[in-house]
Amino acid sequence: MTLRWPPFIVLWSVSAGPVMFGQSVPSPKEEYTRRIEDNSFFIEEAYNQEKGVVQHISNLQYSFTRQKHLLYTFTQEWPLGGMDHQLSYTAPISLYSSSHPGGVGDILINYRYQLVDNDGWAAVAPRLSVIFPTGSVKSELGAGTTGLQVNIPASKHLSQSFVAHLNAGFTYLPDIRDEWGSSGTTKHTLISYNVGASVIWLTAETFNLMLEYTTSFSADVFEDGTNERTTDAIISPGLRWAINLSSLQIVPGVAIPIMLGRGTAKTGVFLYLSFEHPF
Repeated sequence: MTLRWPPFIVLWSVSAGPVMFGQSVPSPKEEYTRRIEDNSFFIEEAYNQEKGVVQHISNLQYSFTRQKHLLYTFTQEWPLGGMDHQLSYTAPISLYSSSHPGGVGDILINYRYQLVDNDGWAAVAPRLSVIFPTGSVKSELGAGTTGLQVNIPASKHLSQSFVAHLNAGFTYLPDIRDEWGSSGTTKHTLISYNVGASVIWLTAETFNLMLEYTTSFSADVFEDGTNERTTDAIISPGLRWAINLSSLQIVPGVAIPIMLGRGTAKTGVFLYLSFEHPF
């Protein structure tokens, strides 16, 4: 068995959104309640969490494929002192699959540094993640090895109505074991590179239309020196809106991702829900 990491499992969003135009810039605790932020689905936005504000993100994806899959992902983000440093973790959970039992996948512990933050008009926030082998290899829920992931998101306001986000990074998983029955066990290294972009249309203060695109280029390198290369892509139109309740911001969202790879096109439904509040 050769493990494949679909982009919607490896790539998750740690994002934030635009400032309010035509107004003075509010303090962090006032600011997040008046704008949609940290709420992309497949592309990271390059803004760390504000000081004193925590975010809880739930994603649910169902794939309309021959083998049905229902995947839930939970992410929690915490600022470290201020906005420069952020810690978070991501836990993928397979709730249902027609090909294997459900369970917890490989958990990520993430650190992000706010390298650039030009008053909300442009930002860069590199992320380093450690992938822990908490998922079952036999159930195809994990790689069975500790890995690393690096992603560099950059964000830029194109106008008062449009924001663009760019991502580039890679995932490194060494010494993955494959069981080949009577032929024994082999090891290989999986290296995948990701690039992607999104455009967000700020149609209203609390309502956005989204178009996201991401591509993952994977290369399996085996012990005998051979390699196998694959390419997977996701095109995802979606929308999100904000519900502001005093110091709590709730952001639901929905998208219809189209997954392209290995000569097939598959569709699915992606549901998003975020809770953000002071601590």
